[in-house]
Amino acid sequence: MKLENKVVLVTGASSGIRNEIAKLIAKEGASVVVVAKRDENLENLVNQIESDGGKAIAVEGDFNPEETIPTGFNTAINEFGRLDIVINSAGIADIIAPVADMGEGVWEVDLKVDLTGAI
Repeated sequence: MKLENKVVLVTGASSGIRNEIAKLIAKEGASVVVVAKRDENLENLVNQIESDGGKAIAVEGDFNPEETIPTGFNTAINEFGRLDIVINSAGIADIIAPVADMGEGVWEVDLKVDLTGAI
């Protein structure tokens, strides 16, 4: 297993390719901290990883990067003793519209999660 004894945090893991990434990482031996805003999907993901013999824990939040990411880091350290890899892949695609039609608030939230959240 390529990632045995590694601890990986995956943001946005409640659906799509990010969900599959978390499962693959767990199959490769890593303990996984999954972070997303959809708690029910995270619970299903953790249950699936654990039923396949992996280790996972969920961190649910409304995805304010200043709060959710540090919570994910702290959870990894508290539960698994360290954090080796971060896959920061959360993104928002709720509002599809021309930039000129977006309100300032939508633009700010989109940039905060999609761009600033990655750093």
